[in-house]
Amino acid sequence: MLKKLLIVAHQPSPNTKKMLDACVKGSTAAEPDDISVCVVAPLECEPSQVLDADAVIIMTTENLGYMAGATKDWFDRIYYPVLEIKQGMPYAVVIRAGLDGTGTQRAVESICTGLRWNLAQPVLVCKGEWQDTFSDQCFDLGQYMAAGLDVGML
Repeated sequence: MLKKLLIVAHQPSPNTKKMLDACVKGSTAAEPDDISVCVVAPLECEPSQVLDADAVIIMTTENLGYMAGATKDWFDRIYYPVLEIKQGMPYAVVIRAGLDGTGTQRAVESICTGLRWNLAQPVLVCKGEWQDTFSDQCFDLGQYMAAGLDVGML
């Protein structure tokens, strides 16, 4: 049975685009047999896409010590339509933070706790000046999520 990995990615800069590309490459590098990967921007992601997903990776920037407004808008629109149906869904979070990312992490985890989703990997906070290792970390996270879905760990 085909399982779906949804990546909801706010990517306002070339560097966040690199992080998304690495995450997608990682999810396909695992060569999963029955996994499809769907990438969508938060402002374009509908509740039906979340309902159709088996796991989600949330990628957001830190804006003024909080998640991106586009990411918050997405949570606002999908929260109640998916609340009772997607309990237990595995998720992962990638935060591109100029400062420390703690406010963004706290906010995203709080909402996901309310949704009763299960954190599959520790939150990845890529903070400070750009480092090429951010892409490597995103690759690994994408690979873990796809492989975990493929073998039934998630």
